Amino acid sequence: MRERTPEPAPDITERIAERVRSLRSARGLTLDQLAERCGVSRAMLSRIERGESSPTAVMLDRVASGLNTSLASLFDAPPSAAPLHRHAEQSSWRDPASGYVRRNLSPPGCDSRLQLVEVTFPGGARVAYDSPPRAGGIDQQVWMLQGELEISVGDEHYALRAGDCLLMRLDRPIVFHNAANTAARYLVATVTGTGHRS
Repeated sequence: MRERTPEPAPDITERIAERVRSLRSARGLTLDQLAERCGVSRAMLSRIERGESSPTAVMLDRVASGLNTSLASLFDAPPSAAPLHRHAEQSSWRDPASGYVRRNLSPPGCDSRLQLVEVTFPGGARVAYDSPPRAGGIDQQVWMLQGELEISVGDEHYALRAGDCLLMRLDRPIVFHNAANTAARYLVATVTGTGHRS
């Protein structure tokens, strides 16, 4: 069996635009309804859907919340039957506010609730997500590969170093902060539809 030749990753802004449009349409929401659900203006949502905006990670998380999905799902590539996702095919995106870079590792469109993302988080950067509860539940594990990172989940605070792994549910405000001068690198594993813990 011959392996297919990797294609270059498409423009990530266009991919986000297409995903937000398709997810909103699949949920039967108008722009006004989504704006009300996520707290992002209708005008900004329209610009995101047309690929005319460079939204921040915080704004995209609000949109994902309004669509009852994970932030990672907004970066999904079109479905592919291939179980192998080569490095050259993996898309990366830089948050215009903090400068953090995320790379989608998981093969797109595979029938799995698990998504893997590699993040490089610059020294001094801070990102605060509202993270309201999503129906069905979303759990996330952060595994530190390099550097240090401070994570606050609601009122709980954690200092992570290389090798540490933190499990959290996306149902409270979450803050990522790199107090060091050097970048931190970590793996994020997101699982959707996890239900509620007893």
